[in-house]
Amino acid sequence: MSASNTPLDQSASRAPQGIVSIFAALVVSLRPKQWTKNTLLFAGLLFTLDQQHPPAVFVRAGVAFMLFCLLASCEYLINDILDREADRQHPRKRLRPIASGRLPVPVAVAAAILLAVVGFAGAWAINLRFFGAALVYFVVALAYSLRLKHLVLVDVMALASGFVVRAAAGSFAVGVKNSEWLLLCTTLLALFLGLAKRRGELAALGDKTPSRRILADYSLPLLDQMITIVASTCLIAYSLYTFFAETNHSRPWMMLTIPYVIYGLFRYLYLVHRRGEGEAPEAVLLKDKPLLVNIGLWVVTTILVILLGQ
Repeated sequence: MSASNTPLDQSASRAPQGIVSIFAALVVSLRPKQWTKNTLLFAGLLFTLDQQHPPAVFVRAGVAFMLFCLLASCEYLINDILDREADRQHPRKRLRPIASGRLPVPVAVAAAILLAVVGFAGAWAINLRFFGAALVYFVVALAYSLRLKHLVLVDVMALASGFVVRAAAGSFAVGVKNSEWLLLCTTLLALFLGLAKRRGELAALGDKTPSRRILADYSLPLLDQMITIVASTCLIAYSLYTFFAETNHSRPWMMLTIPYVIYGLFRYLYLVHRRGEGEAPEAVLLKDKPLLVNIGLWVVTTILVILLGQ
């Protein structure tokens, strides 16, 4: 007859399981799906492929991407720590690890500090300008979590600024000049995604009272009007870039990429209006196959135009 487990044995078996569950909750809180936003750091490298960069530059771009992923995850932890009480009132966000209690706050704080230290140390090692961009990104994101997300219109502009800083940081990391066209188009596209996100959040509420005060300051007609303005301006700005940017004088075929931008904007609007998506842009970009194919074709066409236009 086998002896039953003693309380000490049961405690020892539960300990590893507890550590594993906390680690799994931590990974979820880092939001790796949202790291797709940091692919903007490769934009400067993409549009200067004709400069024949040495292999070290590509490695530096990859390291810069990972460092921004660490800093972004640090910000997500801080945001979830600060919003844990409000998140518990939200039908979906209440399931977040910190709000649900699966990830203890002290563990989240320690992880955020570690990510910030590693992220900024790595940014300093790349170069001073990249470190400055990383610091600006972190400060703006922190200000967003503390205050800016409660200010109507400012909240969306603060979100958009994070994308612009990412694009600039990528150019700093690989040592290429920041294009005003790149920054303009990034700003408009980020505003488009930010407004669509607010629309998705508001539409998902239906007749319910918003758990976040900022959503009460918006309306669907207002957001639709702003989205229309920004989407139109984004398309015009990108089209002008393909025709008039100084770097495109030697590669006029860049205009061939305009249809991809048109389809991408139209497809995203279709997903927002007909399928009720847009609340989580990173999820849309990862799961919608037509949109993924379109982005892939845009990247391939852009690379071919740049390399063949030398």
